[in-house]
Amino acid sequence: MELGGTVLTLIAVLTLIMWALIFERLFFLRARYPSMVRKALAIWEGRDERESWHARRVREELVSVVGQALDQNLALLKTCVALCPLMGLLGTVTGMISVFEVMAISGSGNPRSMAAGVSMATVPTMAGMVAALSGLAMSAWLDNKAYSERELLAEHMTMDH
Repeated sequence: MELGGTVLTLIAVLTLIMWALIFERLFFLRARYPSMVRKALAIWEGRDERESWHARRVREELVSVVGQALDQNLALLKTCVALCPLMGLLGTVTGMISVFEVMAISGSGNPRSMAAGVSMATVPTMAGMVAALSGLAMSAWLDNKAYSERELLAEHMTMDH
């Protein structure tokens, strides 16, 4: 943590939040989502009439409620993924400012004193990119999963008996 400065700590906290959101979504898909689908299908299958305008609105509402639950926290997850490389860039800028301060005080002839600033400039960039890559893959998978599950639920709610 000392190599990257305080920005590296912020990237670590952001990464923890991002992965907590990912695990929450995985837990939701595994534990709560199946019961929500069963409940929505039971409400739909319990209807006697399914072809009127009112029945179609009920169907849309059931799919929408389940879809909203599927999409919960996905926007926040995408924001965390987008923020990780930006935080890394912030670390680069603060590290370069540190290098320039050292150069202004001691001149450019002391590479050892600039090494800490260069390290502070490069480590957060790498950490931000690694965190973003790991979150990006899971975010895309969760987004596709939410879309496909919503479409699958709509297909299961047939209009005929």
